[in-house]
Amino acid sequence: MLLYDISPRFCETDAMGHINNTVLPMWFEAARGAIFELFNPGQDLSKWNLILRKIDVDYLAQTSYEHPAQVRTRIGHVGSSSFVVEHELWQEGELTVRGSAVMIFYDYGAQQKRTIPPEIRAELQKLG
Repeated sequence: MLLYDISPRFCETDAMGHINNTVLPMWFEAARGAIFELFNPGQDLSKWNLILRKIDVDYLAQTSYEHPAQVRTRIGHVGSSSFVVEHELWQEGELTVRGSAVMIFYDYGAQQKRTIPPEIRAELQKLG
């Protein structure tokens, strides 16, 4: 499991004083940074090799500006060319948001998916 600590910013709040619903997918993406690093050390955009297929976000409780939060990330499934990243956002001991992302190992030059290399697959499976 990967842990990513968040200090909510005032600009991320909505009119009700809660973290805006559009912010949570960005927090989840930031938490995937360590996974991006597995595929592309240094995260050089000229060598980028992942593409987002799908995201889902379930809002379970309000997330507030006043308290730090933590994204807990794990790999739920690894296929031949894709994998599922599962996220949970915790704040003050409460699960407030759950989400997932389907990522595909992708060759932008050829515009097609590729098989995940065995060494990366092994690292992803360690995060399950």
